[in-house]
Amino acid sequence: MTPKTADQAFLRETNLSTVLRLIHTQSPISRAQLAVTSGLNKSTVSSLVDELLAKHLVHETGSNSGVAGRPATWLEINPHAGLVIGVELGVDFVSVAVTDLLRNVIWRKKEDTNPADHQDKMIEQTLQIVKEAMTASKKKDGRFLGLGLSTPGTVDLKEGLLIFAPNLHWHNVPFRKIFHQQTKLKIYIENDANAAAIAEHLYGAAQHNRDFLFVFAGVGIGGGLFLNGKLYRGKNGYAGEIGHFPIIAEPSQVLCHCGNYGCWETYANQYSIIQRVQTKLEKKNDSILSALTREQNAPITIPLIKQAADAGDKIAIEVFTEAGYAMGQGFAGLINIFNPEKIILGGPLSVAGDYLLPAIKDTVADHSMPEFDRQTEVIVSSFGPDASLIGAVAVVADDVLAKPLNI
Repeated sequence: MTPKTADQAFLRETNLSTVLRLIHTQSPISRAQLAVTSGLNKSTVSSLVDELLAKHLVHETGSNSGVAGRPATWLEINPHAGLVIGVELGVDFVSVAVTDLLRNVIWRKKEDTNPADHQDKMIEQTLQIVKEAMTASKKKDGRFLGLGLSTPGTVDLKEGLLIFAPNLHWHNVPFRKIFHQQTKLKIYIENDANAAAIAEHLYGAAQHNRDFLFVFAGVGIGGGLFLNGKLYRGKNGYAGEIGHFPIIAEPSQVLCHCGNYGCWETYANQYSIIQRVQTKLEKKNDSILSALTREQNAPITIPLIKQAADAGDKIAIEVFTEAGYAMGQGFAGLINIFNPEKIILGGPLSVAGDYLLPAIKDTVADHSMPEFDRQTEVIVSSFGPDASLIGAVAVVADDVLAKPLNI
């Protein structure tokens, strides 16, 4: 391919992506509206739309024939353009979903895992669910556009490699190679918080925000940083490990799974909340939590604590409030550094958002720079605990929107 031909191909795909993204964000939209919004001439837009129609990435959904003038045909993303498999690999669970291109869930399954198990056993368990998903989805018409896998820890995107997951104690896991060998699909690997941030930008509350932060809170705390409209990855692609900056400087610091002391996530993760509950229950008996664990024959978990809080249990509410204050310290630091439009809380702990947010906002007001807290909206993700799973889907969908010629 000559340099001129390569430049033309690049320009063609860039324009295709521009039109496809506009259809995604502003549908239903007409060809004439696409020309005005994109700045491309009408004949170019018409040619690009024809190509997207031929690839079944968009479809025509009707026209405004009831108004004066020449009727315009509406265009929308074709939800049947293909199927996406999203895989969320958590510390103590794995969740798999099959969706269409608009992230409508067609099939899903979640299973608990044992963090003490060897990584090969957990990966094999995940692959079995993926194969089950593929078999179930074959009943649906369409092609697989790819498989997205979100995982805690640092990720080498180019190699599809998990570098290090502190809470799993995994090093250098070649996820892309493993999953491609078993599925023959195009594989995308992404950090869980980054994936969730991409989901919010593509489908959620941050579609129109250029500067926002996603805080993924569960066993650990990770961050997805969108700055100037793009995901910020840092020099080597590892940016966003916000849970591992130190917020405590006293000698009695808590050892984190990463090997350091005083990390923010050790004071605001789900284990710290459960530990606080257990400590309080040893001192007090005026809580329904003990009865709930007996009735449900289950250990103390975040959903169980929330159930108690919803029933007015003082200990449950008190512990969530304490966790909110600890989380708020980190939020305040992030606001002081980045001055974002929004901070979105998601992940397993977001189920307790109604109890965490008031304390988070109070702490942000106390510890962020004057006026900064008023400029940043702090909200809970609309995807809740599924933020990273939807993120795994979004990573694939975002690549389709960026590189439609590869379909």
